[in-house]
Amino acid sequence: MIGVIYARYSSDNQRDESIDGQVRECMAFAKKNDIQIIETYIDRALSAKTDNRPDFQRMIRDSAKKKFDVILLWKLDRFARNKYDSAHYRHILGKNNVKIVSATEQISDGPEGILLTSLLEGMAEYYSAELSEKVVRGLTENALKCKYNGGTLPIGYNVDSEQFYQVDPLTAPIVLKAFTEYAGGSTMQQITDMMNLNGIRTKRGGKISIDSVTRMLHNRKYIGEYKYRDVITPGGIPAIIPEELFNKVQDRMAQTKKAPAKHKAEDEYLLTTKLYCGKCGCFMVGESGTSHTNKVHHYYKCVSAKNHKGCDKKTVKKEWIENLVIDEIRKFLLDDELMNKLADSVMELQSKENVVLPVLQKQLKEVQKGIDNFMNAIQMGIITASTKERLEELEKQKSELSVQIMKEEMTQPTLTKEQILFWLEKLRKLNPQKLEHRRKLIDSFINAIFLYDDRIVITFNYKDGTKEVTFKDLEKSGLGSDLTALAAP
Repeated sequence: MIGVIYARYSSDNQRDESIDGQVRECMAFAKKNDIQIIETYIDRALSAKTDNRPDFQRMIRDSAKKKFDVILLWKLDRFARNKYDSAHYRHILGKNNVKIVSATEQISDGPEGILLTSLLEGMAEYYSAELSEKVVRGLTENALKCKYNGGTLPIGYNVDSEQFYQVDPLTAPIVLKAFTEYAGGSTMQQITDMMNLNGIRTKRGGKISIDSVTRMLHNRKYIGEYKYRDVITPGGIPAIIPEELFNKVQDRMAQTKKAPAKHKAEDEYLLTTKLYCGKCGCFMVGESGTSHTNKVHHYYKCVSAKNHKGCDKKTVKKEWIENLVIDEIRKFLLDDELMNKLADSVMELQSKENVVLPVLQKQLKEVQKGIDNFMNAIQMGIITASTKERLEELEKQKSELSVQIMKEEMTQPTLTKEQILFWLEKLRKLNPQKLEHRRKLIDSFINAIFLYDDRIVITFNYKDGTKEVTFKDLEKSGLGSDLTALAAP
């Protein structure tokens, strides 16, 4: 793996020696686990409670270049002490296929914190589902009228003031020319060059690419077909391309489409940075090889054994161990009592995380109590010269506190137990055969896995969430341990 190091110290009685120690331990961890370090990011005298750290932000930007796979930290609290910032930046790194690893914590402190981080990332689904229920009816009504429902407009169309599709007289002829020339034998590259030379740009102002042309030539809107979800209306919008020409283009694309490359076995090793050798404590990382029958085999192998540093841990088949872990996660998710306890743990963690909000809410409660006492006194006829002035002062305090509470809630949104359980229920419905769903389950719930010769120990992201599975039990159930498999060719 290719990695970088992030080191930081805050201003509380720490010096450069602290940075040196962090980097030294990270380098030792990298050497032990065969991670090549290409860059070190350092922030001095800056707290992790804020994301306003120059090298931290540079590291996040650099992750988009996809030149490294892992960020090494001395401890996870070097990354962020604010769960909400952590969720945000972990989500960005996740999209860039970059993982965060602690050099000194095989099992991190506060596992519910990791679950909360994953939960906060996943809560976008909750809000999407909730919002969808509210707006889908209106959008469906628009669709029945064949009105524009948002999204990127295809080249060649505009939308009028009533949200109906209209043909763009400037760009529609170029779209027709593109279809005609492709049907006549021009290549995708020639069509792309032609459109760029004619000054056609994407709706965002960028140059036309081959991908843009491919999507355009497949788009059935050009023959007047309106589609939104399950609503399909032929002739619902003005057509630019005759249906006969469109079908001719589809036939040619089907014929010229390159034969799919020989199926490449899934080579994303989902347990990387989570799977440890039970004998020496090193990472177990992915490797593959091709047998004499040209079949590609995928394994996890101990880094120490791979580099001939003394460990004799056997390899384990990738598909077998990943399926075993996914199966254990699904058993875990189906335990309703455990899910309720987990939701309560996350709720408790949230209350500890935000120390400002409870104080503000307590102050607001006291101010409201004071206002109520004054109102009761007024109703009883107890009025003094300072009553009005004091009441106005309390009302002003109430208004200011309400605004502060709203700001705090927007900065660090608090999830309800119903929202947490909703998210967990959504995870139950994920398809374990889909790569992105498998990745989500493992990243959300698995803290660490230790593989021994006779058992596997799985540590989940919740307190006391450790499960041991012996291979004898697996063999009795008919699954088999698979530990007798040969090493990768």
